[in-house]
Amino acid sequence: MLNRYDFVLLIDVKDGNPNGDPDAGNLPRIDAETGQGLITDVCLKRKIRNYVSMVKEEKAPYDIYIKEKAVLNQQNEKAYIAIGKGEELTKKGAKDQRSGESVNEARQWMCQNFYDIRTFGAVMSTGVNCGQVRGPVQLTFARSVDSVDTQEFAITRCAVTTEAEAEKQKGDNRTIGRKSNIPYGLYVGHGFVSAFLAEQTGFSDDDLSLLWQALTNMFESDRSAARGEMCTRGLYVFKHDSKLGNAPAHKLFELIHIEKLCEGPARNFSDYKIMIDEDKIPDGVSLIKVVS
Repeated sequence: MLNRYDFVLLIDVKDGNPNGDPDAGNLPRIDAETGQGLITDVCLKRKIRNYVSMVKEEKAPYDIYIKEKAVLNQQNEKAYIAIGKGEELTKKGAKDQRSGESVNEARQWMCQNFYDIRTFGAVMSTGVNCGQVRGPVQLTFARSVDSVDTQEFAITRCAVTTEAEAEKQKGDNRTIGRKSNIPYGLYVGHGFVSAFLAEQTGFSDDDLSLLWQALTNMFESDRSAARGEMCTRGLYVFKHDSKLGNAPAHKLFELIHIEKLCEGPARNFSDYKIMIDEDKIPDGVSLIKVVS
């Protein structure tokens, strides 16, 4: 990959909880000072991993390292077995350091076979040591344009879990729970793709195309009642003509403006207008509108 990329991601959610905070009873994450909603980079990476896992069926070279119920040391052991050094797993013990050559070979194998490692990087030096990888793709938190109104509702279920609960309720058999969401929020996140780190991990142009595809469609196969209507509303990619880059990322991000059109609280994407100062894009940088 010969180019640096910086991108702006627009996500909106209607009547849903885009990223619950387990430390706050799973309420939507917010900035306590401004009231703006937040979606963590970890949450966005999870959506990308899930999409790639679905479309590539977890087969190399698109297997996923961080996935549900995975045991990471077992994932790391696959590398030593594949490079023909499985004896080091039993001879030295799982917590011992391998030779530098073995670790480098194992790290290379992991990058070649796991999409999320060569994309986001990974720390694989605990237990079975496959080293560490700094990924070329980095994401920020996504932050809502305006403050969001977090709401919590009581919900009932006309069934109970155990016979003891049924006896206690004398046959009424109802369970009360809580559900939280926001009526509407438009979120903006930023991302960066380093050409130099891509060379180190083997992140290719095909991997990059898959990343754009995942960012565009990651919510389409991830529907749930908790997330309401959630989708990607915009993906604006700034492509540099060089590996190092031709302009600071923050200057490029400032070229995209979001204007609120309604006076009251926004409730739809049409309540906003997206404007781009395309005439101010610096030389050596081009704008690719993947979704707009």
